[in-house]
Amino acid sequence: MSTQSIQDSDACMKIIDGVVAYPPEFVEKYKKTGYWRGQTIQDFFTDCVKKYGNTIAIICGERHLSYAQLNQQIDQLVAYLQQLGYRAGERAVIQLPNIAEFFIAYFATIRLGMLPVMSLPAHRHAEVSHFIDQTQAKLYICADKYLGFDYRHLARTCQQRCPTLQHVLVVGAPEEFIAWPDLTQNTMDGISVTVPKIDAGQVAFFQLSGGSTGTPKLIPRTHDDYLYSVRASADICQLNTLTRMLMVLPVAHNFSLSSPGSLGLFFAGGTLVLASDPSPTTCFKLIDQHQVNHVALVPALAATWVESIQQGADNIFSKIDILQVGGARLADALARQLINQYQCRLQQVFGMAEGLVNYTRYDDPLESIISTQGQPISADDEIKVVDDADVEVPAGEIGHLLTRGPYTIRGYYKADEHNRKSFTSDGFYRTGDLVRITNEGNIVVEGRSKDQINRGGEKIATEEVEQVLNQHTQVIQSALVAMPDQILGEKSCAFVQWRAESSDASPVRLQMQLRQFVQQHGLATFKIPDRIEFVEKMPYTALGKIDKKILRKQVIEKTA
Repeated sequence: MSTQSIQDSDACMKIIDGVVAYPPEFVEKYKKTGYWRGQTIQDFFTDCVKKYGNTIAIICGERHLSYAQLNQQIDQLVAYLQQLGYRAGERAVIQLPNIAEFFIAYFATIRLGMLPVMSLPAHRHAEVSHFIDQTQAKLYICADKYLGFDYRHLARTCQQRCPTLQHVLVVGAPEEFIAWPDLTQNTMDGISVTVPKIDAGQVAFFQLSGGSTGTPKLIPRTHDDYLYSVRASADICQLNTLTRMLMVLPVAHNFSLSSPGSLGLFFAGGTLVLASDPSPTTCFKLIDQHQVNHVALVPALAATWVESIQQGADNIFSKIDILQVGGARLADALARQLINQYQCRLQQVFGMAEGLVNYTRYDDPLESIISTQGQPISADDEIKVVDDADVEVPAGEIGHLLTRGPYTIRGYYKADEHNRKSFTSDGFYRTGDLVRITNEGNIVVEGRSKDQINRGGEKIATEEVEQVLNQHTQVIQSALVAMPDQILGEKSCAFVQWRAESSDASPVRLQMQLRQFVQQHGLATFKIPDRIEFVEKMPYTALGKIDKKILRKQVIEKTA
C-alpha cells in the first residue's frame, strides 16, 4: 500500500450536482497508471457478452440464462423504459431480492444512462422514501412480496410521501402498479432504442453506507473507479470460466456486487447461482445441485452454517474451493475452526461500499489468513492509522483508519455537513474502523471507533472482548454494547448466543463462567462484561451484521 500522496485541499474540491469530484491531478494519475480505462459498465457487460455469449451467466431457480440471453432481456427492458419516457440522468430505486430481474434492471437502467440506487430487501418506507426524495427518483422497481413482506404496501406509502415518483414496476403480481414486462417474447423488437454516450468518469449508480444508525447515506460510484475494483478483485480471487459462485448475501450489496461478487464473476465468464434465502437448507442443496465452488458469507452466517453441520448436515465447506468471509470481523476461533475442522479454504475480506477493499491472499501464511483482514487491492490505496488528533501512530499500534485511492469516493451525495466530518481536507476518508498494521502490511480490524465503550474514562474496543468470548466452546457468537450508567457514564453488556443444549447450568453460573473465561485471557478487569444477556438469536441489519442498535435499545429497556 502507498503512503505517498499528491497534496490537494478544500480549495481544489469541486462539487458537481451533489457529487464531490476527484481532483484533476488524481484523475490524471489513475488514468496514467491504467486503473481507469474509460470503460463504462455498459461497455464492460457488452464485452462479457462478446466473450462468453453461450455460457450460462445466471441460474435463478429453474431458469438458466446465458450471457447472450441476459443481454437480450436487458435490451428489451431498455426499450420498455424508453417507452415509459425514461431518459439519461434520471434516477431509479431498485429494491429486489436475489433474482435475475435485479441484474436486468441494474444493467438496463445503466445502459439507458439512468442512475440506479441499490436499495436492500430489508429497507422499509423510511429508507426507500428517503432515497427517492434525495435523488428525485421517478421509478421504483420492487418485488411483490419477499420473505412475507409486501413491497406494494411500501410502494403506496412512498407514492404518498414522494411527489417525484411516477412509476412502480413490480416483479410478480402488480395489483394497481405496472407489471414487470415479459422480456422473453421480444415484444420490443423493432422499437428504436437510443443508448446515450456516457463518460466513464461520471456517476454510474448509488450504493448505500453500511452504518448501523441513521438513514444510509448515498455513495456515488463512477464507472471508472468501480470497474477498476471489479477487475482487480477478480484477478486477486482467481476467478475464471469454471467458477460457480453462490450468491447468498443481498445482490445489491457492495460485497456481493464487486468484491469480487457478480460483476467480478461476469468479468471472468463464470456462472452465478442465486439463493432465495441464506439458510443452510436452501444453500447446501444449491451447492450440491450446481457444483458451486465459491461462496461469500458474513461471520454470522458462517457461524449459522457451522452450527448446521454440527447438528448433522454434510460438511459443505469441504465441497467448495473458497469461502470468503467479510462484512464484519471474523472471530479468530471461528476462522481456525473453519480451516482445521472443516477443511475450508478461507479468504478474509474487509472493505466498505465507500471504496477500500482488502483481501487475504491465497498464498498468505496460515496465521495471516486466520487473524488478519488482508491487504488492499491497489498499490495506490493510501492508508493512514492515526490517533484522535489525526497524528499517525507508530507501526503496530491501534488507531483510526483513514484511506484514499483509485476507487474510494471523495464524498457522500448531497451531504456537505457530513462530508466535513467523514473526510479530511486532503481527501482521506475516515472509515470509522480501529485497526493496526502488522509487520507484513496486513490490516487487523480491532473494532469500530463508534463501537468503543467509554467506561469511566477507560476505553473498551468491543471487538477485542468479542474475540475472546467467541473462543469459548459454548458460545456461537457474541456482541458487546454500551449501556448507560449514572456513575461511570457507560458500562458494557455482552449479548451471547449460547449452545443451550451443551449445558444445564443456571444463567448466573454461566455468567460467572464467561467472566472468568474473559479474565483468564488476560484482559483488563474493566473489559470484563458488566452484564451478560443470553439470546437464542441475534438481530441483524440489512447488510447481515449484528444489529447493535437493537441490542443497545434492549439493554436500556431492561435496565430502566
